[in-house]
Amino acid sequence: MKNREWYNSIKKSPLSPPSYVFGIVWPILYTLIFLSFIVRFYNGIEIKNMGLLFFVLQMICNIIWSPLFFTYKKIRWALLDLILTIIFTGLTIYYFNKKSKLSAYLLIPYMTWICFALYLNIYIVLNNKV
Repeated sequence: MKNREWYNSIKKSPLSPPSYVFGIVWPILYTLIFLSFIVRFYNGIEIKNMGLLFFVLQMICNIIWSPLFFTYKKIRWALLDLILTIIFTGLTIYYFNKKSKLSAYLLIPYMTWICFALYLNIYIVLNNKV
């Protein structure tokens, strides 16, 4: 696979986890994200809701990151996308917390992971000419 060859050839942080870790972590995080959404909107979704807006925006950014990074190899654009993901996730946590602390707390592992991903992405940007 060409993208795997490319990824294996670039300089990565010594803290980069092995590939199999991503296959374990992401299903857990997506389950927590889903549960956070369900808990928050259990009693219905209000039309004018900032939490929902930021939730959707962070999910769009989350989905866009992989193609930017792996398919198009636009590591700087992926970095910008990840920064936006963190901002929108932080705002989601803030607004979810106003209605349901549990829904906000369920997003903390995700926020922690994407902050770690930010470090990994920054390392790649600073140490590779791509």
